[in-house]
Amino acid sequence: MAAPATQLSVNAPAIQWYPGHIAKAEKALTEALAKVDLVIEVRDARIPLATGHPRLQRWISGKQHLLVLNRRDMVPPAAQQLWSDWFRGQGQQVWWCDAKAGTGVKQLQQAAIRAGGALNERRKGRGMKPRPVRALMLGFPNVGKSALINRLVRQKVVESARRAGVTRSLRWVRLGQDLDLLDAPGVLPPRLDNQQAALQLALCDDIGQAAYDNEAAALAFIQLLELLRAHAAAGVPEGLLEQRYGIPLGELANGAPDGENWLAAAAERHTSGDSLRMATKLLDDFRCSRLGAIALELPG
Repeated sequence: MAAPATQLSVNAPAIQWYPGHIAKAEKALTEALAKVDLVIEVRDARIPLATGHPRLQRWISGKQHLLVLNRRDMVPPAAQQLWSDWFRGQGQQVWWCDAKAGTGVKQLQQAAIRAGGALNERRKGRGMKPRPVRALMLGFPNVGKSALINRLVRQKVVESARRAGVTRSLRWVRLGQDLDLLDAPGVLPPRLDNQQAALQLALCDDIGQAAYDNEAAALAFIQLLELLRAHAAAGVPEGLLEQRYGIPLGELANGAPDGENWLAAAAERHTSGDSLRMATKLLDDFRCSRLGAIALELPG
């Protein structure tokens, strides 16, 4: 799907991540796709376009498709509305969920069951018996697929954790008599050509931490926050870093945010002068919503 998101270019080292288990899982996924009726695609609500896989349309190949934006609690309502309108303009309905709290999960389940009802009506017309709809839960690493499945089943049936790469093999899960879910490992393109999207994946912890340097990512995050401040829907208030950490963000001679000096000063105050620990703290604070609800990506 073409994606005219707000372009906010920041400087950051190149990021690439494609571990062996993802390559292996993608091969198994391709084989499993022939057996499913419905693809439930899960994306990170903070970065809906960066977590869209370029091979998605080929994988769907005419199958029914439900698009889920998970972690709705982590983005402001204004951003949610902008994205709902944008996707609607693309002919795509969006299902907003918070798998951690369970918000929106019942509505998603009902939509999947309705898709199964339509499937079984077609089967009945061909003289075939009804059966549960087979749905594949697909998405990038750490966007919340397993947590969403656990919510749908109302018990912990698959491993879930706040890091990329927990699910490493495909597994079927029965949801009542109407729906069978296939939990798949997170999938990524073999190469991350869009480095702005790669940075957003790193900031949201949607790729392995071995792929990037926390200090460099934190400096890029500081730049990005300043750029997002010009877009009210993103949810970045004036003086956010000073309010949270007590250190004002200065500017360089060219008007760019002076991230390095801010990080050093914040480290002196909060992490005994350890800038890497401070960088990690800043990123964790964002990932745990301690900086508030922030959308890193907006439709342009």
